[in-house]
Parts: sequence; C-alpha cells; structure tokens
Amino acid sequence: MKKIIVANWKMNPASQKEAKKLFDAVKKFHLKNAEVVICPPFVYLSQLKGLTLGAQNVFYQEKGAFTGEVSPIMLKDLKVWYVIIGHSERRKYFGETDELVSKKIKASVQAGLKVIFCVGENEGDEKQMVVEKQVTEGLKNISSKEMKQVTIAYEPVWAIGTGKNCSVDETLKSVLLIKKNILNLYTRQLSDTIKVLYGGSVTAENAGSYIKEAGVNGLLVGGASLRAEEFINIIKSTAY
Repeated sequence: MKKIIVANWKMNPASQKEAKKLFDAVKKFHLKNAEVVICPPFVYLSQLKGLTLGAQNVFYQEKGAFTGEVSPIMLKDLKVWYVIIGHSERRKYFGETDELVSKKIKASVQAGLKVIFCVGENEGDEKQMVVEKQVTEGLKNISSKEMKQVTIAYEPVWAIGTGKNCSVDETLKSVLLIKKNILNLYTRQLSDTIKVLYGGSVTAENAGSYIKEAGVNGLLVGGASLRAEEFINIIKSTAY
C-alpha cells in the first residue's frame, strides 16, 4: 500500500513566487512508494502542476449565494484530487461542528474527491470519547462504498505546531481506536483497509517511526512542509 505524505501549507506562503518555488523544489524529488499531496491555499491551486493537489477546505453546496466559499465541483475542475476536512483549526477558529464536517465529507465524496478527514483530541480531553464522537458523527451519512474515498488523519490538537509530537505508542493506540470505530460502523474488511495518517509536529527525525512502528499509512505535515529540504527528508524517511 502506497504511503500518503500530505503537505498542509495552511495560510502560507505570502506570495505566488514563494509558492511556486516551494512547490517546484518538492516536485524535483520523486519516490515511487509514496504519494505526495500538496495542499496550498485556494489562490495557488490553479498555478501548481506536476504533483497531486489537495485543498484545505470545501463547502457542501455545488453553487449558490455562499460568499467566500468554494464547492467540490470547483475543486474537481481545477484537477484537485484531495480535500482536508475537519481540521482542528477549522473547528477552533471557524466554529465547524461535527454536523458541518459530515455534510462536507458527503458532498466531497459524491463529487469524486478523496477526503482527508481529521480527528483528534485537545489536551486534557478523554481521547476515546472525543475520537469516537468525531468519527461517528463525521461519517454517519457515508456509505461503505463512499468510504473508499476517505482517509482518516489522527491529529491530537495539543501536538499541532507545538513541537510536542505524540509518542509512537500513543499513536498506535489511536490508530487501533479509529479502526475499532470503523469496525463498529462498517465491516471488518473496511476496518482493516482504512488508511490512517498521523499529523502533529512531524519532523524528518520522527516521521519514519510513525510509519514503521505506529501502523500509520502516511503523514499530514504542517509547518515542516514549508521547508522544502525538511519535507523531502520526511518523505525519504518514510521509505522502507
């Protein structure tokens, strides 16, 4: 199974020139056993060619009076393949609920997009309760067939951008918890084959251990993806 290494640039970089330079630096590097997905801000999507593209957000309607929003079919028209949904920053700063996340997932898979569905607890939260609720509510209207287009990213909120990455052992427990929730919702086969990524202070030093020891199928990389050399080293460290 190919590893998926996703770069979430968030609201960076500040110019088209910088975005193209960063993208081109990563594009020069190729790894056969991994799919590299670049998720830049919306404004750069149409300018970047040569790697798989993802969007950082999407709305659940195809068109209409929704100022500032972007629809799944617009992303498809730009040759975007993936979309990140449910990221903790969307939940925290923009008030996205599990219900809204669910609508976005449904609209995206129906449009033929592949979804990177983010789940994870805040520091002090009871992990099992939070992750179970996010998975159950987010996928409540998604069929087994549609689940083939969904990858789940476990991102403990306390680890994002803090330098305090989750331990391999705790990540493995989280992967097993997610798979258990998928089993409760769907089938054993789907639980066994669902792809789970890890995200949260990923570096070239710790990336390989998540792939080799924590049972994840790839990584969702934030800040480190803005440094081409570091991101390429992350990709290299996941090959084995």
